[in-house]
Amino acid sequence: MSIPRLKSYLSIIATVLVLGQAVTAQAVELPDFTQLVEQASPAVVNISTTQKLPDRKVSQQQMPDLEGLPPMLREFFERGMPPQSRSPRDRQREATSLGSGFIISTDGYILTNNHVIADADEILVRLADRSEMKAKLIGTDPRSDVALLKIEGKDLPVLKLGKSQDLKAGQWVVAIGSPFGFDHTVTQGIVSAVGRSLPNENYVPFIQTDVPINPGNSGGPLFNLNGEVVGINSQIYTRSGGFMGVSFAIPIDVAMDVSNQLKSGGKVSRGWLGVVIQEVSKDLAESFGLEKPAGALVAQIQDDGPAAKGGLQVGDVILSMNSQPIVMSADLPHLVGALKAGAKANLEVIRDGKRKNVELTVGAIPDEDKDLDAMPKSSIERSSNRLGVSVVELTDEQKKTYDLKGGVLIKEVQDGPAAMIGLQPGDVITHLNNQAIGSTKEFADIAKALPKNRSVSMRVLRQGRASFITFKLAE
Repeated sequence: MSIPRLKSYLSIIATVLVLGQAVTAQAVELPDFTQLVEQASPAVVNISTTQKLPDRKVSQQQMPDLEGLPPMLREFFERGMPPQSRSPRDRQREATSLGSGFIISTDGYILTNNHVIADADEILVRLADRSEMKAKLIGTDPRSDVALLKIEGKDLPVLKLGKSQDLKAGQWVVAIGSPFGFDHTVTQGIVSAVGRSLPNENYVPFIQTDVPINPGNSGGPLFNLNGEVVGINSQIYTRSGGFMGVSFAIPIDVAMDVSNQLKSGGKVSRGWLGVVIQEVSKDLAESFGLEKPAGALVAQIQDDGPAAKGGLQVGDVILSMNSQPIVMSADLPHLVGALKAGAKANLEVIRDGKRKNVELTVGAIPDEDKDLDAMPKSSIERSSNRLGVSVVELTDEQKKTYDLKGGVLIKEVQDGPAAMIGLQPGDVITHLNNQAIGSTKEFADIAKALPKNRSVSMRVLRQGRASFITFKLAE
């Protein structure tokens, strides 16, 4: 073998050895969860519930009248009937559910999900030593999906609590729970993202992970590598009904705040501004004169709410609250909900293309959201315009009902820009090109002067819900 060829072979071998050492080193760095699981498992519990359902009455059409028959004949007929139909008495039915939880105090306080114990008539907790005991429900908070339970006990094993605010995407995390009833099942993964918002879940900045979560894991703990609880496994995103690599956990910081409030007062107080907000798209950012899409656009303000009293206006784009930036509109509810009623909130907003500070006092979130009724129809003479939409004046009664100072009601949508952006008869247009609409004449004048080939915003009220939309007029 020639010397050059020998050198080539040696070079290849050296490279393989180096790669092998790198792979070996990488394998050594993979985490070992055995100690974490051994220390944490005793404080993880299985939770089962029983719910008594309304009695199911047997249809008289399906059950023959056996009254008055001789005992032998009656017994003969009953043998051929389904079990639930053998007696005219109502049959008691029960529903059961299964989930997980974990002990947070030596005297028996347990955290789990609200949906695990919702509507339960009896809650049974099974500990790691297989002992079972009934749990008392201390309180629930459906908005955060957190529930606090209590069992009788002393010197019970507890879990260490970490800080979910320190989590970063890419960190290893571990879940322990009872998927499909298999107690103390351990699964692992990484943090996929933090601060996630889910539909209809405005007050929880969820932790997203790729940890395998399945039915029965709900309410169980999510750990960091230090063995500290950083979240409560709550739900998954799935199209198949099973785990698909996307799961969500409630941050332990949020859960403990809820737990402390439930323990002390039985309910949870959250901050509230009384606004409806929406995301700032690229086109909306252009129409409002923003350099880039960011912030929360105020689409609607509730009358006599904290925002209205504090001077916030429809069309304001909230960029930060108490010096914390609002990148996505969903960031605002997370920040506001973490405040208590009476706290001060300093908002930096964009109004009419200029930055402005608005300071207001946060209120307490109402028990139920106030929804506006569907917009009534009007019979006033219509007025047409270049957008391809016919509008009429709002009546005084309509303005009073919907707390509007102005606006026009859409009576008809013709072919044109209005139809293309989805406007419908019954919609109310309150703002056009960042200008408030007071009458059909103002609407026509503003529509006539709209710029071409540039994003234009329009505020529309539909069935009591307001939102900003954008469109462009071609040459």
